[in-house]
Amino acid sequence: MGMRVLLAEDEKRMAAALCALLRQEKYDVDHMADGASALAALESGVYDIAVLDVMMPEMNGFEVARRARSAGVATPILMLTAKSALDDKVEGLDSGADDYLTKPFQTKELLARLRALGRRSASFQDGGLRFGDLSLDTSKASLTCEATGQSVRLGEKELRILEYMFANQGQIMTREQLAVKIWGFENEAEYNNVEVYMSFTRKKLAFIGSRVEIKAVRGLGYELRDANV
Repeated sequence: MGMRVLLAEDEKRMAAALCALLRQEKYDVDHMADGASALAALESGVYDIAVLDVMMPEMNGFEVARRARSAGVATPILMLTAKSALDDKVEGLDSGADDYLTKPFQTKELLARLRALGRRSASFQDGGLRFGDLSLDTSKASLTCEATGQSVRLGEKELRILEYMFANQGQIMTREQLAVKIWGFENEAEYNNVEVYMSFTRKKLAFIGSRVEIKAVRGLGYELRDANV
């Protein structure tokens, strides 16, 4: 499964080249051309990594990172800057960025930095995710109920739903968050698609006899709940 990357870059040619590169490397990419849009997207909580240019209209990358961190966003951030002065690097890290890269840069170095941040973001992927009596193996797209010993294969959308909900245990996921995470900002998937795939996923939970349920929270979204808690 590809990681979802937010790219905030206002220079059209650079943005197009980076989007093409990242998609070629199997990343799912959403592009924003100004700081305000980037902050709103970042606060949605659906991204595995954010790549922020410093110089953007409406709000610079430093301020986007600062506000995102103040809002509790933990997404790893790579800052792109045309400046190489030490003060700019320090400001970037102080604003909440995890790493920085000075333009012009080699694509190999950018990809290496993203892989490192991706490992930090998805430290769960080398083992698996657990909730209640469930164990989710993302590499094999399989879900196991440890209480019954039953397993089931998951479709791509079901896997993405559970991976996202397992990684955000204890939180209510809105339909919008799920739609963006699974289908992307630029996709016109309707919200009823979320409900359809939630129904499929619930049937998989029932099939393996799990006590874990996906509960609809009226007016808000969905939450994973353990019936024994």
